[in-house]
Amino acid sequence: MSTPETAGAAAGAGTAAGDEPVWTALPPRLLRMRRLLLVVWLGLLALAVGLPLGLLVGPAWAAFALLPLAVMAWGWPLLERNWRSWRYAERADDLLISRGVLWRQETVVPYGRMQLVEVTSGPVERHFGLASVQLHTAAAATDATIPGLDPAEAERLRDRLTELGEARSAGL
Repeated sequence: MSTPETAGAAAGAGTAAGDEPVWTALPPRLLRMRRLLLVVWLGLLALAVGLPLGLLVGPAWAAFALLPLAVMAWGWPLLERNWRSWRYAERADDLLISRGVLWRQETVVPYGRMQLVEVTSGPVERHFGLASVQLHTAAAATDATIPGLDPAEAERLRDRLTELGEARSAGL
């Protein structure tokens, strides 16, 4: 199994010398964003549980606020494992997307089957300088998403996939 490359190293990549795909990892800003969301939401939940229980029922009941904090401590390293599992590779005829820690999932999207390539970026993603690329095909089950890309890389990937999709489907 090859190690993930940096996002910029595989721009316009194909395959390596031994027909191994050149994998591109997601940027670390995605991990920072997900960890911030984990801390914010579970921190607010801990306050929402602990404060009313502590004031209304008793200080001993406020210990239930430790449950969201325990989930936060458990989720922190899991987010990194999940982030490390995401990668993608551009090959001559298709795009590979690999993800998953316990259940590995590798999606192969042939360029000729792509109907629509979208770049989206919500407010939190924009704050962290991230964008997602979503690929739509004729079969709903093969739609794929690459989250947390640099916006310039997302636009480059969208343009390249659109160009390759048009070239591959021209003969149909």
